[in-house]
Amino acid sequence: MRSVDTVDAQLPKSLAEFLREKGFDVIHTLELPNRNATKDSEIRLLSNQEKRIVISKDADFYDSYASRQEPYKLVYLTVGNVTNKELLQIFDNNLIHLTAILERSSVVEMNQHFLITLF
Repeated sequence: MRSVDTVDAQLPKSLAEFLREKGFDVIHTLELPNRNATKDSEIRLLSNQEKRIVISKDADFYDSYASRQEPYKLVYLTVGNVTNKELLQIFDNNLIHLTAILERSSVVEMNQHFLITLF
């Protein structure tokens, strides 16, 4: 099993399932006790405790990392409104590079056009 990830509430559960099929240990917020009502602070705590990479479109996670270095690591998606199929294709197209970047970086921004290391 490769890296462990947490997929945030505004992203589809199909993303977690896709990443599991690729060999990642992933949970979606729907699988947490408070489901999609899980607070960002709880997700950050889980991320730090279990060394999980948070995957989110939520700028609050980016701001939290910039100010407090929380969560443990972050994939910050700036894809805008895309279909689930398009989102999975973006991950499929970039997964090898994303995994390599996260081995040496803590925050990566990803969209349809680029991957960029932010921290």
